[in-house]
Amino acid sequence: CNQLARGQSTLAQLEAEVARQRILAEKQKLIARRDADEAEVARLGAERILQRTEGGYKAGAIAEVDYLRAQDALKSAQIRSKQAAQASGLEIQDVALGTRTKINELQRQRLIVADTQRKVDELNVRSPVDGVVGTLSVADRTVVAANTALMTVVDLSQLEVELEIPESYADDLGLGMSAEVNIGAAMATGKLSALSPEVVRNQVLARIRFIGKQPPGLRQNQRVTARVLIEEKPNVLMLPRGSFVENEGGRSAYVMNGNVAVRRPIQMGGTSVSAVEILSGLKPGDKVVIAGTDSFENAERISVNN
Repeated sequence: CNQLARGQSTLAQLEAEVARQRILAEKQKLIARRDADEAEVARLGAERILQRTEGGYKAGAIAEVDYLRAQDALKSAQIRSKQAAQASGLEIQDVALGTRTKINELQRQRLIVADTQRKVDELNVRSPVDGVVGTLSVADRTVVAANTALMTVVDLSQLEVELEIPESYADDLGLGMSAEVNIGAAMATGKLSALSPEVVRNQVLARIRFIGKQPPGLRQNQRVTARVLIEEKPNVLMLPRGSFVENEGGRSAYVMNGNVAVRRPIQMGGTSVSAVEILSGLKPGDKVVIAGTDSFENAERISVNN
């Protein structure tokens, strides 16, 4: 920046010098033309004097010495006029050369300033996207190699939700599935946009992209809750998910008949974290034991004491 400022100062100085040189050039041209014009006027005056002297000399009214003196004066005036004209031409050429030299210096300085300005502009780091600085990767005034990452820029208008989903649901997930994201008391909808092929600590990493306008007030690394809708079925018979799903393998359930829990074959459909779909074996209103069935030991009937 200091180099650029010095270059710009020199450029301004040269611009002033060029302007001053042009003014001086015009003055010198005028002086040279004036001297040439005065010499020409003197020559013309000497010619007229010689003409009068010559007439008087022929008439015998003027001595020969005066006539010769008038001839010499004319020759001297002619020489001065010729030399003044030549000097005027040379002065004009010299002035033009000096002006061109200053103009060349000015143009060269303009190129230097333009090149310095380009280098300064290259020091400005411009992000390809609008956003805010997330993290700085290097300290201020640190010398870095080309293509070194300097910082991360967060585009707050394109945030996505990152989820850790249990491995057991990985096979049921697919890109484009609908999702619900709870942000405080508000809820937003989205789509499953990415799914990691790697399992880490029995979890699969997934990403949800918001549908439509992004909810206001979101921040990077903000914690939210989300639910992926693996399958949507309206008007289905459901049970809260309990230990009976694992203990009975989802093939049977204990239905209360008075104080007796009767084992009944069932068929399950889709499952979620909190509920299971019942395809057959149960009807609305049935009371089902969903927890503690691991102690029933597959008995057909169990007496339940309230």
